[in-house]
Amino acid sequence: MDKTAQEEIAKIELEWKKDRWKGIIRPYKAEDIYNLRGSLKVEYTWAKRGSEKLWHLLHERPFIKSFGALTGLQAVQMVKAGLEAIYVSGWQTAADMNVEGETYPDMSLYSPASVPNNVKRINQAFQRADHIQHQHLAGKNEIDWYAPIIADAEAGFGGDLNTHELVRKMIQAGAAAIHLEDQRSAVKKCGHMGGKMLVPVGEFINKLVAARRIADGMDVPLVIIARTDAEKADGITNDWDERDRPFLTGERTEDKQYYKFRGGTEACIARGLAYAPYADMLWMETSKPDLEQAKAFADAIHAVYPGKLLAYNCSPSFNWKNYWKQKGLSDKEIRKEVAMFQDRLGEMGYKFQFITLASFHLILYYTFMFSLAYKEEGMATFMDLQEDEFKAEELGYQAATHQEFVGTKYFDEVLKIITGGETSILGMKGSTEEEQFKPPK
Repeated sequence: MDKTAQEEIAKIELEWKKDRWKGIIRPYKAEDIYNLRGSLKVEYTWAKRGSEKLWHLLHERPFIKSFGALTGLQAVQMVKAGLEAIYVSGWQTAADMNVEGETYPDMSLYSPASVPNNVKRINQAFQRADHIQHQHLAGKNEIDWYAPIIADAEAGFGGDLNTHELVRKMIQAGAAAIHLEDQRSAVKKCGHMGGKMLVPVGEFINKLVAARRIADGMDVPLVIIARTDAEKADGITNDWDERDRPFLTGERTEDKQYYKFRGGTEACIARGLAYAPYADMLWMETSKPDLEQAKAFADAIHAVYPGKLLAYNCSPSFNWKNYWKQKGLSDKEIRKEVAMFQDRLGEMGYKFQFITLASFHLILYYTFMFSLAYKEEGMATFMDLQEDEFKAEELGYQAATHQEFVGTKYFDEVLKIITGGETSILGMKGSTEEEQFKPPK
């Protein structure tokens, strides 16, 4: 081994000794990473910077809240409004943003390239927002547009190598974090569907290792989230792992393909404890917004791994109001309980909290309501929307002037540079937006 190789291996080993990696097990050597890294070091700036920023935020904030973005410009609005991270949901990708252009349920039907494509689209939208801001403020940037993106890697879309390559694509697209879940890839379901089949603990750990290995190989401190669906799982693919045996019933499923599994909070805790040394954050998928259950999981994990980061899905699959209504609370009391829900989770150590598919509901509901009004009142409906946009500008909203928002002035400046200022085809000059949307004097 030559001197250069020895120095690079020593750098990798030194990196792994940092506090960032405290408690993380890597069942491979720095030499293994170096040997498979390649001779040319490629920088993955979006992913690396995003991972570092996310890790900082997770330790500096009581908790981070976000929701699933469907489009790049929607993510831009989320950052403009003050959200510090962006979630990219596999459910939403399956429903409306996959590369096939199909509408799918969350049943592992869409292409594995779809979520990386969406991550890249969001980062490109951030990049354009940054270009526009940098031009307008002459380098005195107001907003750090590059919010960390947490992306859904499902169950890896196959075996260990499939997971390895999917995470590679996520990093290339600029993901700061990914989550993997312990279901069987071929029949993976939304965590709130029935028919969920787990894989053995050891098999899932291999996928976490696959994700860590490629992140190390690409020199990106990717935040890896391990999710367990053991609360409401119906079965497991095999019985070879001793860690699973306390939760097996000894029976086979009706189709004889799986072993019946006794799910619940204890099963989630057992799996969370097994995954903790291989993941930066743990996520127990739940069937209801039960704070007592959340505390039981957090306490059990933190008793063995103090300070371990936790994630929580504030899912639209929960009937939020009805859950507390069944407890006999009044509407006023319910609103207070739900408003405090995330703060209480934060106190337990749930540092990343998100509404997985909020955008699905936002876009469909408000589009439907606008359509109803537009059908009856015509352009008066859009006029009302436009007036609401103008009012929202006081809060920082910018998309009312849509030409400028997407970069017309930016590309006008590019054209001026190319032509030396001798051009008659500038987009903003003489535009209706320039004439009609001037701020009042």
